[in-house]
Amino acid sequence: MPPLLLTVSALALGWILLPFYGAILWALIIAVLFVPLYRPFLSRLRQRRNIAAGLVMLLVLVVGVLPFALVTASLAREASVVYLLIDSGEWNPALYLRGLFDALPAWMAALLERAGVADFDHLQGQLTTALAQGSQFIATQAFGIGIDTFGFVASVGVTLYLAFFLVRDGDELARIAQLALPVPPQFKPELVAKFMAVVRATVKGSLLIAGIQGLLGGIAFWYLGIKGALLWAVVMAFLSLLPMIGAGLVWFPVVAYFFITGAVWQALALTAYGIFVIGLADNLLRPMLVGKDAGMPDYVVMITTLGGMAVFGINGFIIGPTIAAMFIAVWHLSMTAPSQPR
Repeated sequence: MPPLLLTVSALALGWILLPFYGAILWALIIAVLFVPLYRPFLSRLRQRRNIAAGLVMLLVLVVGVLPFALVTASLAREASVVYLLIDSGEWNPALYLRGLFDALPAWMAALLERAGVADFDHLQGQLTTALAQGSQFIATQAFGIGIDTFGFVASVGVTLYLAFFLVRDGDELARIAQLALPVPPQFKPELVAKFMAVVRATVKGSLLIAGIQGLLGGIAFWYLGIKGALLWAVVMAFLSLLPMIGAGLVWFPVVAYFFITGAVWQALALTAYGIFVIGLADNLLRPMLVGKDAGMPDYVVMITTLGGMAVFGINGFIIGPTIAAMFIAVWHLSMTAPSQPR
């Protein structure tokens, strides 16, 4: 009966905490990332745990929360400008798509006709509507994050509040969690170390790579005079969470647009820049920052990232690789563990 009661109570607790799973996840991530800074603070402050943990939370606020708020406010303005340009007809991407359609070879046009997209006027209306709605949605959501003070502050407050205690009492909580793991005692330290390594590698690697690719792409778009460079930089950074293909989903259509409009040198320059600068940042940094520390091949990282985001949303870029790494670790331990006598 006690195991049944424990299972039922654990499920009930999980159900209650489900609305806050994002805040809990990021509080745990903050604790895992910033505990190494907490220990030097603690020694310098003569074991004053509350002050040391408070300084860590202040650092998180300055380094993470405030830049996110500023970027969100700027993103809202950029998305609003793009929406107004599309809504007023000053910027009509469908016209460029018309040029692309006209330049298609006969076999591809026939293929599109079989797929039911040969009616360009209908497709043009759908494209314009989709772009306008997408820009309006981004502007509304980003602006809403900026002005919904209660919701934003409450979410950040819950995350930082929980992270404070996880950082302050992390060693004791880790010891309790390690004792509760249903594995032989000799394997518990390895599993805990694996979990910490994967979370650190995934978060630091993925976010750093996304930020670098978004920055590089934004600089290129700004230099080439593309409207809404900040908006596209943020979109590129978000899509860069997808290994190998993410940033190309943004810059490659722009290359096609330049070719269609006759801006050949811009198209060639952006192609070279996208492959050898933006793409190189992903190809060089991701194996070193994510795959190497997590102990997983690149293709496993990519598949589990995509699967995690499909199941858990944006937080899945952490959850997916972490689950995969824990599975690999448990599988390895089960293979190397000595068989129990019957």
